[in-house]
Amino acid sequence: MILYPAIDLKDGAAVRLVHGEMASATVFNDDPAAQARAFQDAGCEWVHLVDLNGAFAGEPVNAKAVEAILGSITVPCQLGGGIRDMITIETWLMQGLARVILGTVAVEDPDLVRQAAREFPGKVAVGIDARAGRVATRGWAEETDVTATDLARRFEDAGVAAIIYTDIDRDGAMGGPNVEATDALARAVDIPVIASGGVSSLADLQALKAKGTIAGAISGRALYDGAIDLSEALKMLGDD
Repeated sequence: MILYPAIDLKDGAAVRLVHGEMASATVFNDDPAAQARAFQDAGCEWVHLVDLNGAFAGEPVNAKAVEAILGSITVPCQLGGGIRDMITIETWLMQGLARVILGTVAVEDPDLVRQAAREFPGKVAVGIDARAGRVATRGWAEETDVTATDLARRFEDAGVAAIIYTDIDRDGAMGGPNVEATDALARAVDIPVIASGGVSSLADLQALKAKGTIAGAISGRALYDGAIDLSEALKMLGDD
């Protein structure tokens, strides 16, 4: 199981939110590129990036910070937030991003997801952010009647590389991930599922790994706060 350290970008800085509320942002590093290098130097295989401003604006806002990160490290990065058209997808992939994460458009324009997955095999992931099992879009500001499982199944044959499942109620709250819901989603589809939201201890990572169905886990605040020792986590997840 791969650990994806998270760098959430707001106004050019690396921050963490609680329950996705922009007003709750805590700045952890005003040099996101340096933070990315630290994750790489620690042995991380991937870095997970989110353009928080972009998620609300519907277009990239923290592009300079993302570009600085891409120019500073060699491990692959995935990015979500404000990516809602083919031009933006193509631009980011041309600049060296390994994977784009499509969230809002997965609900509003699923054909775009399918087109992108066809044109860029292995480089398109679907971000499914849910509150009480229902998908939320546009920076989690708008809730839908679509369930996470139903949305995931719509892309079963689309060729997407992964599904990133975030339980909004757990995100940034250090209360543990929704292991059972993530496992259930992973069992419902053949697409690799990455857990996000609430991963706050080695025990959380162990619980996710123990299911045997979950391809990866994203953690942010716990790494910055020191609640998860990164070297120990990478060793544990690397052991068979």
